This record gives sequence, structure tokens and C-alpha cells, in this order.
Amino acid sequence: MSKQNTIKQSFTITGKGLHSGLQINLTFKQACDNHGIKISRIDLPDSPVMDALAEYVSETTRGTVLKKGDMQVSTVEHALSALYALGVDNCLLEVDAPEFPILDGSAKFYVEKIKEVGLEEQTAEKDYFVVRKKIEYCLPESNAKITILPDDVFSVDVHIGFDSSVLNNQFASLNNIEDYETEIAPARTFVFVHEIEYLAKLNLIKGGDLKNAIVIYDKPVSQESLDRLADLMGQPHQDAKKLGFLNGGVKFPNEPSRHKLLDVIGDLSLIGKPLKGKVIATYPGHKINTAIALQIRKELKRQEVQAPLYDDTILPVMDVNAIRKSLPHRWPFLLVDKIIEKHKDMIVGVKNVTVNETFFMGHFPDEPVMPGVLLVEAMAQTGGLLVLSSVEDPERYSTYFLKIDSVKFRQKVVPGDTLIFRLEFIDQIRRGCATMKGYAFVGGKIVAEAEFMAQIVKNK
Repeated sequence: MSKQNTIKQSFTITGKGLHSGLQINLTFKQACDNHGIKISRIDLPDSPVMDALAEYVSETTRGTVLKKGDMQVSTVEHALSALYALGVDNCLLEVDAPEFPILDGSAKFYVEKIKEVGLEEQTAEKDYFVVRKKIEYCLPESNAKITILPDDVFSVDVHIGFDSSVLNNQFASLNNIEDYETEIAPARTFVFVHEIEYLAKLNLIKGGDLKNAIVIYDKPVSQESLDRLADLMGQPHQDAKKLGFLNGGVKFPNEPSRHKLLDVIGDLSLIGKPLKGKVIATYPGHKINTAIALQIRKELKRQEVQAPLYDDTILPVMDVNAIRKSLPHRWPFLLVDKIIEKHKDMIVGVKNVTVNETFFMGHFPDEPVMPGVLLVEAMAQTGGLLVLSSVEDPERYSTYFLKIDSVKFRQKVVPGDTLIFRLEFIDQIRRGCATMKGYAFVGGKIVAEAEFMAQIVKNK
């Protein structure tokens, strides 16, 4: 298990806004455990704060726009991409304008400042979104598609294509997040000359110039038209006969596709959790990127806690013999078969439910259902093993539960089910008392949950 991170100290980045043309100050501040990434508009009354989450996406034209109530912030994707890639889980972003500065159109300067101040490891464990089965999203009436496959690590493949003599088909890949700083962060955003006039009519790109985007000239226009666009952007006139990049070329042969990959990471950070899975994005854009992030957010709301991964080919941390040395329970009341994961603050146990359980003789003969009270007891026994692991010579101690709160049963548990229990401390152990939150899962779904208070007592 890896820990959450925040930045070691605050820093401010100042630059021009791409769409507003304003001079903008964006300050990155430390944040506490489980704070997440939040944005505050300090130029508005009472400095409203908004979580950087997919449900607040309001617009995706030439950038990701977040809106909550009267608060709106645009062009957030580059900063969010840098925070995600460098492993920053908790940070408060204070901005004094309706958008983030565009800088050079990449995430390079954000990465440099984060690396300069460094990261501070926190107490809480990272809460990953682990992809268990294929997730796919397609934009209607479009070739755009994003597929996310199960994998042990986070990686991204991006394919883009345009009807352009200068920029046709390109591919970019990031297999190791450690390569983001050098291979992805410097990649700049891009725009086609024929798009500029349209964007200007939408009252966008007031701060656009040849320093904050790759400008692609691939469809000839008259010298007069090109001069007019150059004047619109406050740029020198260019030869209308010469197709290509108007600002001197690219940093990488596939810089546009690398930038699209940068955007994919920034938009997927709106899931609110680091992701373990392989992302394959075909013709991605902010619209489809944020749409699949929202789809995942909706799933997370239905299932507040992801079930732990269970691979029965891996040896357990504690088998039943080790459990018997710590717990006083015996047949027919020992309800934990093995422990598959155990950390300082969290434990995962397994119970294989068979038709031979004695309680099925009476509960119920014609419809065997595991009693809810025994689900709670099984969670309690798993939690007891977590509590006892905090003391030396755990076999000399017992745990007695003082209180059980907020018990919920969501579906039946029947013979053939494999129960996975996840227990974690809510607070530090104080005066020999521990408080825990417990979940029981079957097939990746929560079947029961409860909160426990237990006392550690030395055996006589």
C-alpha cells in the first residue's frame, strides 16, 4: 500500500489566460489527508471552493471547464495532469481568474514547480480505482472511443487522426508514469489555422499566440486572410504559400498525440482517485475524456468502496492455523478462513461459505441464507485480528466489542459465495479502544457494512 502525498510547500505560477487574456495567479497549497484536489476562486466573494471532479464539468470546447453554482474555472486539465502524474493526491489550487494560465500550452512548468518544492508523504493510504473489467465509452456519431482494461499499473495509449496534410495519424504511449516529466509534460497544445477565426468568434483564445500553442497551417488561404488572423492574434505575418507549423516546428515528431495523452491524464484525474488500468484512447478529446470519467464517478457513487482484489493463487498472509493462534474462536464459530492482506491500519479477510455450515440447518432449510448477525460477527473477527496485530504477543490478548453502529445489509449471502471482509481503523487506538469501519463483499458488491468499537484486554 502506498501513502497519499501533498506538496511540501506552497508555490505560485503566473501567466496569461488562453481564453480571457488576463494575467492570472495560480497558487498551489498543501492539503490534509483525504482532501483531494480542490479549486478556489479567490477573486470571488467568500472564495468559493469546488472539488476537481467529473460531475462539475460544464463545457469541453478547447479545454475542460468546471462549474459549481456561480463559480467557473476553465483550462484546468494541464495542471491536473501534472498533479496526477507526479502522485499529488491532496492540494488546494487558488486562482484569481475564471481560468488557469496557459503558460506554453503544456504541463512542463507545473511539473517543474512541483518537483522543485517536492512531495510530502502523508498518513492515509492511497485509494486507487482498480479496473476489474473492461470499461468502454464511445461518443455517438463519432469515431472517438476510450477503453480501459484491467492492469496492475497505470498506462495510456493514444491514437489521433486528422484530415490534414501536416497532421494525419499519430500515436503516443506512456507505459511508465515516471516518464511523464520528460516525454509527456513538455508536449504543447495545438490548433489549426482554420479553427482560429471560429474560436475567436466564440470569444475564446484572447490570450492565444505562437508561444502557447502549436499552430498548424495545412489548408491554404489567401495572404489577406492569413494576415488578418495574424493581426487577430497579435502575431507577425507569415507566407500564405508555406504550409506547416507557423511557430518553428515541434519538440517531438508526435508532439500533438503526446499532448492529447497529457489531456487524457488530466481529464481522467477528475475520477478523484488514482487509476490502476490500461487506457486506450482513439481520437480522444475533452468531451469523451470527461464523459468516461463521469461514468466511473457514477459507478463509484453506487459502490462507495471497491472490493479488495482476491487472487486465490497467492499464499495468504495468515492461514487458518495462524488465525487460530490469535483468535480464541473455534468450530463452529470461527468465521474467517484466511487473511490475504494486512497493513498497519487495514486488513482483508476471506470466508468461503459452504452448504455444510451448521447454521444453514435452521436458517433456513428450504432457502439457506447466512444470518446477518454472523456476517457482523465475521467482520468483527477480521477486525479483531487487525486490532491484535497492534500489540506484542497477540495470543496473550483478546478483543471484546463494546459497540456496533450503522449496520446495513444489502443483499443475501448464500452457499457458494466467497465473502471478502475489509476492516480499517477510523481513528487511532486510544486507551486500549479501537474504532473500525467494516465492509463485507460478494462478487465485488457490498453485502453488509458496520462500524465497530473494540477493547483490547489482556488474558488472565
